[in-house]
Amino acid sequence: MQSRLRPEWLVFAALGFAWGSSYLFIKIGVETLTPFTLVAARLAIGTAVLALVMRLTGHHLPRVRSAYGHLLVVALLGVVIPFSLITWGEQSIDSALAAILNGTVPLFAIVLAALVLADEPMTVNRVAGLLLGFAGVVALVGPNLRSGLAGGVAGEVALIVASVSYAAAGVYARWKVRDVSPQASALLEIGFAFVITLVLAFAIESPLATRVEASAVLAVVWLGLVGSGLAFMAFFWLLSRWGATRTSMVAYLIPVVGILLGVLVRHEEVTLLTMVGTAMVIGGVALANSRYGHRRLFGRGAVPSGDPAQGGD
Repeated sequence: MQSRLRPEWLVFAALGFAWGSSYLFIKIGVETLTPFTLVAARLAIGTAVLALVMRLTGHHLPRVRSAYGHLLVVALLGVVIPFSLITWGEQSIDSALAAILNGTVPLFAIVLAALVLADEPMTVNRVAGLLLGFAGVVALVGPNLRSGLAGGVAGEVALIVASVSYAAAGVYARWKVRDVSPQASALLEIGFAFVITLVLAFAIESPLATRVEASAVLAVVWLGLVGSGLAFMAFFWLLSRWGATRTSMVAYLIPVVGILLGVLVRHEEVTLLTMVGTAMVIGGVALANSRYGHRRLFGRGAVPSGDPAQGGD
């Protein structure tokens, strides 16, 4: 007897692979493309894919003007800043480490949500998860602190700041964005970000003078079509079938996929300390989102009953 959830699990695995593989293709892309140019190129494809999806599914852009301003803020926090920082950071750090560090988004989201949202107080399990997760970050970043910025610390810091920005985007969207379909929200965020990064690319870099390699073209197409286009379609489909809590489990797959591809494709080194730090980060996220230990410590509101805390976009 076949499981009724089999299609959902296949899409879930594909989504984890699509987003987890992004770090590998960013690493490939930055070997020949400058950061803003790479980001703008992938967003151009992503915008086209999402616009086509909007047209085919019959969804419409929001009619409330204030929504556009809020979505512009989300585009800056959730796309422009993190995409640019991740791409810049991967010039100096491995794709596997980038995937691991970006897995801290739910941890930062919990902290910011407790400060801003009325229904996301800080609880015992969340504090324990934060302590474990951030201890994992220290284990990952610590070895490079002695060698300073030249040792890859700048790239690691860029990935951590990108995670904070992702988390801020998710919290801001929950706080301010209302009555906008996920499809319209994704299109406007990606579209706004494309325009901004395109301007930055021409203002700071020289995209037209860039010598484009075949590997860079492959990276851009994959990142735009799969990472910024088809993955969003899969996410929304899964969200409609499973709901937010179950769908959010994809966050656990992303760093695992990133590590495996970094090791298998680029032969990146993963030390014992890296594995321990990764386990601590993933374990911290799982603990912070567990259904146990929900005694309120501080925050703006009462402990919600039902689903555990959600972080990130």
